[in-house]
Amino acid sequence: MKEILGFHLNGCPYCKNAFKAIEELKAENPAYGNIKINWVEDQDAHELFKTHPYEYYPNLWFDLDKQYEAKPGESYEETKQLIKAVFDKAL
Repeated sequence: MKEILGFHLNGCPYCKNAFKAIEELKAENPAYGNIKINWVEDQDAHELFKTHPYEYYPNLWFDLDKQYEAKPGESYEETKQLIKAVFDKAL
């Protein structure tokens, strides 16, 4: 199972949607419960940003390979489906 690195920003509405989607996905599929996401708050990401560039929050990575980055105007349903795709790859 692949480990996921995630970047978020405190107070970000897209991050709030992502956290909600993750909770729902894990409740819907017990296999997702074993997926580990190492979250880094943007203020603490200075060194990691050099190897993990992004514009928007949240975003999810397998090592140096970006799997998901929220886009302005993204709906909750889109967020959930995109994160589900990352989880499916992680398994």
